[in-house]
Amino acid sequence: MKPLLLTLVLVLNIQHHCFAQGMPVYDNTNFISLAKSLIESAKQTSQLIQTVNFLKDQKENIEKVNAIVKQLKAVKALTENNQRLFNMVRDDLRNILDSPYVKPEEVERISQSFNAILDQALDDLDFIDQILSSDLLKMTDGERTAILKEREKASKAMVSDLQLKTERYRDIIAFRKMQDLVNHRDTNY
Repeated sequence: MKPLLLTLVLVLNIQHHCFAQGMPVYDNTNFISLAKSLIESAKQTSQLIQTVNFLKDQKENIEKVNAIVKQLKAVKALTENNQRLFNMVRDDLRNILDSPYVKPEEVERISQSFNAILDQALDDLDFIDQILSSDLLKMTDGERTAILKEREKASKAMVSDLQLKTERYRDIIAFRKMQDLVNHRDTNY
């Protein structure tokens, strides 16, 4: 019995020296607080992902609204340019054609010149209406906005062209008026 007891003591003594510290001891309170921290981090990450998705959706909505606002500004500018064209043609053409210094054979040519500009403006308005209202044309908002901006530039060019023609006709009328005054002046010598 003594040799068995001595062997047992030696085995226990050898195991004690080999393992030094033995089994680690866990504190359950630290484990629970770690688990709570992980759960809280997961909730925050989930909320952060939801916030990021919400912000992406809002960014897309803002880009859509921005494109629509650009389209509206371009359409407004086109409308203003065309209104200016119509007013200029109505007022300036009447003044030019009512002038006694415009020859009868020039009336048709002047009228055609002004009418060509008005016809182009009306065609542009019809085209813009088709672009904005037709689902047949598969276009993005950016492509529509680019076309509207292009038409807006063309409309501004038509306004400046009409102003140039009006000034040219006014200069011709002023020259003919001065020529008439010089030719029909009173001579007292």
